[in-house]
Amino acid sequence: MSMTVADFIVERLYQWGVRRIYGYPGDGINGVFGALAKAEGKIRFIQARHEEMAAFMAAADAKFSGDLGVCIATSGPGAAHLLTGLYDARMDHMPVLAIVGQQARNALGGHYQQEVDLLSMFKDVAGAFVQQASAPSQVRHLVDRSIRTALGDRRVTAIILPNDLQTLPYEEPPREHGTLHSGVGYSRPRVVPYDEDLQRAADVLNAGKKVAILIGAGALGAGREVTEVADVLGAGVAKALLGKAALPDDLPWVTGSIGLLGTKPSYQMMSECDTLLMIGSGFPYAEFLPKEGQARAVQIDIQADMLGLRYPMEVNLQGDAADTLQALLPLLERKTLRTWRKRIERWTAQWQTTLKRRAMASASPINPQRVAYELSPRLPDRAVVTSDSGSCANWFARDVKMREDMLCSLSGGLASMGAAVPYAIAAKFAHPDRPVVALVGDGAMQMNNMAELITVAKYWHEWQDKRWICAVFNNEDLNQVTWEQRVMEGDPKFSASQDIPSVAYHQFAESIGLKGIYVDREEDVAGAWEQALAADRPVVIEFKTDPDVPPLPPHITLAQAKTFASTLWQGDPNQDGILRQATKQVLGSILPGKGRR
Repeated sequence: MSMTVADFIVERLYQWGVRRIYGYPGDGINGVFGALAKAEGKIRFIQARHEEMAAFMAAADAKFSGDLGVCIATSGPGAAHLLTGLYDARMDHMPVLAIVGQQARNALGGHYQQEVDLLSMFKDVAGAFVQQASAPSQVRHLVDRSIRTALGDRRVTAIILPNDLQTLPYEEPPREHGTLHSGVGYSRPRVVPYDEDLQRAADVLNAGKKVAILIGAGALGAGREVTEVADVLGAGVAKALLGKAALPDDLPWVTGSIGLLGTKPSYQMMSECDTLLMIGSGFPYAEFLPKEGQARAVQIDIQADMLGLRYPMEVNLQGDAADTLQALLPLLERKTLRTWRKRIERWTAQWQTTLKRRAMASASPINPQRVAYELSPRLPDRAVVTSDSGSCANWFARDVKMREDMLCSLSGGLASMGAAVPYAIAAKFAHPDRPVVALVGDGAMQMNNMAELITVAKYWHEWQDKRWICAVFNNEDLNQVTWEQRVMEGDPKFSASQDIPSVAYHQFAESIGLKGIYVDREEDVAGAWEQALAADRPVVIEFKTDPDVPPLPPHITLAQAKTFASTLWQGDPNQDGILRQATKQVLGSILPGKGRR
């Protein structure tokens, strides 16, 4: 039996090292699914409940494995559904290949059923490389170039396959004019700046008396080098959320997350530093970086288009974080005066006390901070933690502490709802021996994550480590947006847009063979985590949390305080609860008419 085009594609993917494909079937891509079946497991197909979730899984697989993520979908609506997950990969610079079906070549241009202009549709998200196959001998270089581009540029690429082409006999490209003869293989290069540029960077860092370091996803795998540089410079290190796992949080000079979801010591460090070293981060919020002109700055990033973008850098170094820091280290002068480092450590210690106080403040029924705070010391070694967008991301950012050899991630640049559960599923396929915990708001669960619990039920039996936990923050509110309405816009909560129904998430889990736990008392939070981590199957823990606990920035401006206070004067439906919880949290000291507690 001759090899079809689809057979060749599957074999070529295998030669490139692809072992998992996430997706959903359909007649527009049936030829490739037939080839996957004939390949008898050489490449594992993982069936999501929805194509968007499959694309999120591919993005997360790339994040957690370091390899190419691959997703697949049929023509028309199937291909369109991939877009959100692919944009997540694009904005977080993850190598992902999308393989999508198309209607038969002879039908194209005829307003045929499920005919969508996929080249145009994918041109933005997969702008690095998107092509539609037209002949059997063409697919070889399409596969090779799409993968090499995705891996080399850390971009999203896409191949569009008309359904009639997939089942045609494969033909090698003839040796003649107008053909291409591509090959398999890519090795990541060592990228290090020139010596003179490293020296310029060292001169800036050596001159600084109060050095602050900000790391992002580009620093993952460079923890040892970052630690050595921070030690020599007497610097503190703040972490963008995508770089949360780059350094353990138990280091006294690690200030934690930065930004709207960040910590007070990170804010203090950036406000007072005279020198900034940014490593592998595209952190976007200028108000949390030093004021322009306050600090001399050096940036290290593997991608040239991210250099000098967030702050006016004196020296921009294009290079791999670990290799560049190794080359930079011999040029750095050890700072003997450690006053600045000691201040950072003092701020960080004070913040840890504040976090505990806030987490343990009573709420009705449960303080959401406590959910994350009680999880942190109970996380098993080598755990993977995922978080959704929304208010739960605040508690993930501040209260969940990373230790050595842990992994974590979320939808960073896109900040999309609905990523935590597919991320957690992909984490299990990338690392079946690691325990996985997903932190999810009830809005994201209702949007699309409940359905993916069915995917967990389908596959969990084969996971080496059965510990997979989805923690749902059930507050019947689209909480992050509610607080943004109050603080940023000065509007009271708009119940019609923000209230969502209460769903028995734990009972749904039980109905599909998972374990369900319901918690509505604060004293039961710790025990629920311990019970879930001891279970013999995946668990959904439903925490009934208080929507009035404010997930606000580590600092709040007077303007924001006035804006927030105005919402209460306008009759916010949660006014009483807000006043109660704000008093217990950071706003108690600055709200008009409210004294310190």
